[in-house]
Amino acid sequence: MATTEEPPYLYLTTIGRRSRIPREIEIWFTRRDGRYYVISEHHKRAQWVQNVVANQAVRWRVADGTFTGRARVVDAAAESELTEAVQALSRQKYGWGDGLVVELTPAPAA
Repeated sequence: MATTEEPPYLYLTTIGRRSRIPREIEIWFTRRDGRYYVISEHHKRAQWVQNVVANQAVRWRVADGTFTGRARVVDAAAESELTEAVQALSRQKYGWGDGLVVELTPAPAA
């Protein structure tokens, strides 16, 4: 893994699509243009991705910051440039970047 000042993980909380219970995962992430990106190795089979598809409202923690916002699955066919850029950032940071890209957009500050 590449050395970086940025923390290696963020903690993403989704709402269970069936249980409606908050579910938190620890996951690698990158940042680009004020947004956070996570990659699902198991694509849409991942439970957390299915939760995002059912309810885009999420929250996440990175280091000392806590964010609320929206998550969306990036359409690799329609947004190939974004997908490739995020996967390249992940490969640079972690040595891995294959999978389904999910974008986390923080809500505007109140």
